[in-house]
Amino acid sequence: MSDEEHHFESKADAGASKTYPQQAGTIRKNGYIVIKNRPCKVVEVSTSKTGKHGHAKCHFVGIDIFTNKKLEDIVPSSHNCDVPHVNRTDYQLIDISEDGFVSLLTESGDTKDDLRLPTDENLLKQIKDGFAEGKDLVVSVMSAMGEEQICALKDIGPK
Repeated sequence: MSDEEHHFESKADAGASKTYPQQAGTIRKNGYIVIKNRPCKVVEVSTSKTGKHGHAKCHFVGIDIFTNKKLEDIVPSSHNCDVPHVNRTDYQLIDISEDGFVSLLTESGDTKDDLRLPTDENLLKQIKDGFAEGKDLVVSVMSAMGEEQICALKDIGPK
């Protein structure tokens, strides 16, 4: 036996997979799919009929949920595709720091300080203006495949 001590870094996700497999033929429009290692929302699905080798192909057009880039993929309909686990969580906005990070209040009463302001100009302006006016704002944070980004904003009234 060895006398060495082993130290393991603990991860909150307990080794859970960031994606799960789903047959390509069952993925529909407005669902999610991983294209080129990016989580995407499916905006268009078309299926070609079986060719001489017997596989119908699914043509997916997806928009990256974080960068809004359009990505495409063609997969045989009987094969499995990766589908990202996408979560949406609402947090109350506490503060906006000078370096572009936001301070959010979680449901358990802790603060979450590791999120940047969104890159979407319209949403960014709404958040900054609402915060400057002293409104109580709730932001929706979308998370998938280890990434998180603010994707929506709700005003719950004045402070």
